[in-house]
Amino acid sequence: MTTLDVKRIDWASLDAAGKQAALARPSRRSETQVTDVVRAIFDDVKARGGQAVIDWAIKLDGHAPRRIAITEAVVAEARQALPPADVRAIRVAADNVRVFHEATIPEDSALVETTPGVTSRLVWRPIGAAGLYVPGGTAPLFSSLLMLAIPAAVAGVSERVAVTPPAKDGSVHPAMILAAAEAGLDALWLVGGAQAIAALAYGVSLPDGDIPRCDKLFGPGNAYVAEAKRYASSLPGGPSADMPAGPSELMVVVDRDAAPEIAAADLLSQAEHDADAQVILVSTSRANLDYILTEVERQVATLPREAIARASLNEARAILVRDEETACDVINLYGPEHLALQVEEPEAMLPAIRAAGAIFVGRFAAETLGDYAAGPSHVLPTDGGARTLGGITTASFMTSMSVQTVTRGGAAQLGPIAARLARLEGLEAHARAADLRSGE
Repeated sequence: MTTLDVKRIDWASLDAAGKQAALARPSRRSETQVTDVVRAIFDDVKARGGQAVIDWAIKLDGHAPRRIAITEAVVAEARQALPPADVRAIRVAADNVRVFHEATIPEDSALVETTPGVTSRLVWRPIGAAGLYVPGGTAPLFSSLLMLAIPAAVAGVSERVAVTPPAKDGSVHPAMILAAAEAGLDALWLVGGAQAIAALAYGVSLPDGDIPRCDKLFGPGNAYVAEAKRYASSLPGGPSADMPAGPSELMVVVDRDAAPEIAAADLLSQAEHDADAQVILVSTSRANLDYILTEVERQVATLPREAIARASLNEARAILVRDEETACDVINLYGPEHLALQVEEPEAMLPAIRAAGAIFVGRFAAETLGDYAAGPSHVLPTDGGARTLGGITTASFMTSMSVQTVTRGGAAQLGPIAARLARLEGLEAHARAADLRSGE
């Protein structure tokens, strides 16, 4: 067994460049190889359609894409394959996700009169088709299916297309079937990677049916999936993407009284996701930082996914800061996907925090609870995206439109103002369109 070699950093000793370097993401997330492979897959799918998706799926997944219809018989079989307690846990999680998103759906605004006779309001509408990517591979993340498909349903999206990589034997985990059923999906496509994202972006015909072109792409994934979403959104007329949602991240902030075993367990809960996941420990106490890293070493040796966790820990950081104010500076500079505040007064830190996908306040707010069953979606921005973006909500699956209504009197008052401003910009046709309504 190798000893962990987590990089220890004294924040006070760093200049601005050193601080940026200390918080750098794993380099493989942006390697040229990832970009080149994604581009090749997209070019092939654009040229050859469904056959290209099949060929890449066989090459990379080991199996051709397959559509699983979520029928009563299929759901019953999946239910029989799991212990009743597992079935109930999936249902409770689904209910909590639904309750939270129903309570937070955006509502149309009231009418706002800015000038007598000129009223405006903001209205919300669901997008037409959402492509939902659910990670699989080494672990079937059925929880991500709940966190995407349920908010989309609450928002009123008419076409939800869910894709997920097959297991090594080409099957799908029964929990994924039950999650799809709880979310009200008609089907689940077994296809993963950049080829799945390309299929959602272009729309393709496959032997089992059609994957329609989607208006927006959602979901976390590895470096290839994250790059595929980015590339798809850069295509002329291509779909938009929810956010950079690549390999997982967690920052844990502790003080001298934080429980080492809990902090270590939280760090490992994300490290076991993926070799490219990154965990960062920020401590105001040098002694507790050492205790926690010792506990990480003890716990990692007991994990079934020890090798993956150790690979991730090669990119971990343990940062010593002077106080909680400085810890907030580190948080905002990094913009973590997940942030755990395990300090004596965590609520006091919240006003200073501007960049985090999800915040877990206090010792009992385990990030794992949020991953599975608390209610808010666990699909969150990575790679610093939290500095400008939030996680998945019902609003993510909707668009807002302003609706403006103007009476004759309103046009008479506001038309001359608009016309003058238009001419100030040199746009005479604009000005005349206003003049015709205002009687000028």
